[in-house]
Order: sequence, then C-alpha cells, then structure tokens
Amino acid sequence: MHRAIDPVAVIGNGIAGIVACLRLKALGIDPVWIAPANEPKDKPGEHLAPAAHPLLNNVDAGHLLEPSCHRPANTMFSAWGSARIAERNAIVHLEGPGTVLHRSSFEGDLSNLAVQRGIRRIHEAVNTVTWKDDHWELETKDTVLRSLFVIDASGRSAVLARAQAQRFRADQLVALVAFPRQSHTSDVAPTRATLIEAVADGWWYASLLGDGRLALNYYTDPDLLPRDVTRDLCVFERLLNASIHIARWLTEADFRLSGPPNLVSAGTTWMAPAAGARWAAVGDAAAAFDPLSSHGMTTAMWTAITVAEAIPGALKGSNDALLDYALKVADGVQEYLVSQTRVYSSEVRFSGSKFWQRRQRNQDEERLPRSS
Repeated sequence: MHRAIDPVAVIGNGIAGIVACLRLKALGIDPVWIAPANEPKDKPGEHLAPAAHPLLNNVDAGHLLEPSCHRPANTMFSAWGSARIAERNAIVHLEGPGTVLHRSSFEGDLSNLAVQRGIRRIHEAVNTVTWKDDHWELETKDTVLRSLFVIDASGRSAVLARAQAQRFRADQLVALVAFPRQSHTSDVAPTRATLIEAVADGWWYASLLGDGRLALNYYTDPDLLPRDVTRDLCVFERLLNASIHIARWLTEADFRLSGPPNLVSAGTTWMAPAAGARWAAVGDAAAAFDPLSSHGMTTAMWTAITVAEAIPGALKGSNDALLDYALKVADGVQEYLVSQTRVYSSEVRFSGSKFWQRRQRNQDEERLPRSS
C-alpha cells in the first residue's frame, strides 16, 4: 500500500544509517528508516578510531562506549617492514584512545537509541528504488514507501547508489574472520592490545575484545587463499602457524578456534559521485576502505552526519552542500589511495609476493577518476 511522502528515507541497518537517522531527528526532520532486523552475530571491524568520539557526541551517543564489553585501545603492536615488533601508543591522539568494540553490542545499542528517540523503522529490505515524477518510490516485500530524499546506507551492496553512480575498485582484498576463545584452563592473562603482522601473502590482525575473545582476521586476495580454508579448520590453522607473533600469542595464551573462519569482502571501493539530486550514499555505500586504515566506522559516521546536515538545504532546492560532500568524499578517496600505497610499500621483505606487488604500484597510478 502507499503511504504519505516522507521527507527522507534511510536505507540500511548499519552504523551509517543509524547515525544519519539520529542526526536528522536532531535537526527536526523525521526520517523513515528501512532496515531488516540485525542478526546478533560477530562481524569484523571492532577498532573505533579516536576521531569517532566527537562524531558520536554530535548525535548524543558517546555514552554507548561506556559498557564493559568495550575497552580502550591504548596500545598497538605491529611487525610490518620488519620481523621485530614495534609499539604505538594511542596516548598521542588529542581525542584520547580509540576503542575496541564488541561490535554487535554497539550496533544493537545504537539501534535501540534510534528507536528510543522516536525514529520510525520498517523492518524490511528494500527491493527496488525508482524515481517517479517528484519523489522516490521504495518497494519492499509488503509495501511501497515514498520519499523526497533517499540516503543509501546499505553498505557495499549500494542498492540505490549503484544505479546512480559508477563504482570504482582499487583491489580485491578479502578477510578470513574468526573469534577464538581462551581455554578455561589457561592461567595466562592475555595482552590487552592489538597486533598486526605482515606475512608473505597478506597480513594478520588480532585484537583482544572486552569479553575476553580475540578478533582474529587474515587479509589477502581471493586467488591466494588456500583451498578449503573456509571449510577445513586444519587448513586455517596451517595458515595461522606460518605467522610468527600472531601464532605465538594464540599458543601461549591458549586461544582455541571452534571452527573454520568466515570469508568477507574487505577491498577498497567507492562510488563517484557519492551524491546527486535527492540522493546520497554514506558509509560503505559511498566508500569502503581497506581495514588497515582503521577508519571504516569513523568514515561511516562522518558521511552520515555530513549528508544529514546537507538535507535541509537540498529539500529547499539547494544542492551546494551535497556537491561539496561528494567532492570531499572523492578527495578523501584520493588521499587514502596515496596513503595506502605508501604504507604497503614500507613492507619490502616480500617483494616477490603477488600480494605485495599488487599494492606497491606507483602512487600516480592510484589517482583514479573521481567521477564517471
């Protein structure tokens, strides 16, 4: 059935969509939030950069970092460019330390906050989005909603943006993701830190979560994955044992894997342009970066808040703020690509590896088009 025309529809049940709804509500605009219910499952991406703190405060959600299931991210160790471990302390950040999140709990609390603030949610997935005369029509399984403006926060699927803009891709990076638990018989207190280790065909990431588990990720390219690694735990364990520091951490603290890892996309992609007349992409729908940046959630919040603040003008016919947003996203992507190349080029031990060769291209080659 048809409903009245909403001023703004927000598609997506992740951080970007929720933050966009919260900011719109604070600006006096009532959005309709179209998102299936989140399944309470573990997902990669638990490191919240210090720069995210003022963004959370912008939508009065800073208190969501207080529960004990999250922990301060004061220390990071890395074996990158050398087999020796180097330490980086987050105390140098003006915004304070970052946070290692229990990601599903954080997103659940953020979602509950949106509902508490009166944001109307449609627990369905959007099947199609079509422009009709002077508004968008968003079709779900059971209804058709109409809206003057649509924010696409649907992640890498980009249900609206993919039809309005061109998607660019810098790489094919994927991640193997697991969450091992420490044996109850272990008497070792695991290090409350994050560790990154470069290896011949990719790199490892491990971070102790507030609930005592490890977030364990291995990043590589699809064609470099061992056969059956997502079906056979022994294959993944052999891959893990080829590392030095990550394997030692798990062994000494007696962390145990319960099964094979999950495989998820982790490549750098972006839409150009990231916004147009009566629509904008935010979060991963606008730009999804290599997790090495540790800025995925920060970018999601910044894009959501910036677009929300541009909508009052857009609804009155001025697209200046949206154009400025699209240019900032494009410039941010270009800056990131140069930085990404510089970081990967600092690892020279594996120059014969396809994985590292693909990421050590000349910086000028990384400056890809900003728009179609």
